[in-house]
Amino acid sequence: MAGTQRVDKWLWFARVVKTRTLAARLISSGHVRINAQRIDAPAKPVAPGDVLTIALEQQVRVLKVLHPGTRRGGYPEARLLFEDLTGGIAAQD
Repeated sequence: MAGTQRVDKWLWFARVVKTRTLAARLISSGHVRINAQRIDAPAKPVAPGDVLTIALEQQVRVLKVLHPGTRRGGYPEARLLFEDLTGGIAAQD
């Protein structure tokens, strides 16, 4: 489908994680949701308009996908891929 991308690759391009391996591990362990649905497959496609909820070690991030990535660039380039909807959500212990 046009405009979609694997979620592990998108997380890496958007600089949410340092490596695709870490992205796949985060997804496989159930710490990522797409549109409120928990996923466990790194190959799950994301498209513009999807909302990702990512439970990281120190925080929970809510990101709206704006564009699929074409490469892993610097943070200013990565920042164009998403809108941060987090707004003070903190990880629960």
